[in-house]
Amino acid sequence: MKIIQAYKVENQDWNYYQEKSTLTNPLVLIFGNRFLLEKPEIIADIRQEFPYEHLVFGSSSGEILGCNVHDESISVTAIEFEKSNFIVERQNILDFNKDGKKLGETLYNKIPKTNLKHLFVLSEGSFVNGSSLINGLESKIDSNISITGGMCGDDARFEKTIASYKEDPKEGEVILIGLHGNSLDISYSSFGGWIPFGPERVITKSEENILYEIDGQPALDLYKKYLGDKSNELPQASLLYPLNVTPENKKTPVVRTILNINHKEQSMILAGDVPENSRVQLMMASVDGIAQGAHKAACYAMDHRVTKPELAIIVSCIGRKLVMNQRVEEELEQVRDTIGKSIPMTGFYSYGEMAPFNGNQACELHNQTMTLTLISE
Repeated sequence: MKIIQAYKVENQDWNYYQEKSTLTNPLVLIFGNRFLLEKPEIIADIRQEFPYEHLVFGSSSGEILGCNVHDESISVTAIEFEKSNFIVERQNILDFNKDGKKLGETLYNKIPKTNLKHLFVLSEGSFVNGSSLINGLESKIDSNISITGGMCGDDARFEKTIASYKEDPKEGEVILIGLHGNSLDISYSSFGGWIPFGPERVITKSEENILYEIDGQPALDLYKKYLGDKSNELPQASLLYPLNVTPENKKTPVVRTILNINHKEQSMILAGDVPENSRVQLMMASVDGIAQGAHKAACYAMDHRVTKPELAIIVSCIGRKLVMNQRVEEELEQVRDTIGKSIPMTGFYSYGEMAPFNGNQACELHNQTMTLTLISE
């Protein structure tokens, strides 16, 4: 595996992490500030600097290269697979009437299954229901195929996200990357470090990812009471106080971030499903807790690996970035110190992370987690 990484900010030259060289048919992951990815001259510059076919674009809430977090930048990781191969497919959620499950089924059916080892998802993050998308991808999946990925971001604005494959970035795109090859060694993990607090309540009315009532009360009204003065800063303030949701008949909770609110209906739109009869609590976090969570995620990802990783793809939540603020790179340092200081790391801060629970195969949508995908050939 050969890897070239670079980043730039507007009106400045490219900064390379490795010596610049030409690769053969690489997969090129491009994460960047949404406003920059909407500028034709920026896209033209990227295409000129990386004149390859398989360009995958995604807007982010912060770009990760190595242990550095860049804002208002473009980060590029070009990956040449030497013993394996990849296939990239795309669909737009707007062509499916925002039906994430149907889109997921369609995307999975387009990926060749021979020697398929892993699927990496890069999804629009504003109005795709990540849980439904995963359900569609997994509806007919082989039990030996794992899924990780994330939902694009737009800093803390929550206005819109964009993504694309080959084409210029646009709204509604969902990209699926299939990694094929018997030589691939891929491990993954997801861990948060957030702490539940307050009374545990029950979701009494919801529809997929829309939360209407908790304990028979309007969900938004109850949530505002907890936030106090911070309720005027919704939905951004919800990134600091996500929900810990334990679905009925499940032992392991998932964390859910609020993407938007509906004042008229007193409801909250979350990044993934919040089933009725689930138990729910508010959560909070400290900088040290989040950094320790990143360390645990890295340890879980390194468990039972046969080979040393050659690449780490990191998807971490915008909420973690807001809590850590100037210390945000500490969670990346925890990952680097665990997986190996020479391993190239790339990724982005997101509106949702996708990975199985540790020790499981089925993928879940997470919020507020550090999610790792470690790859070697």
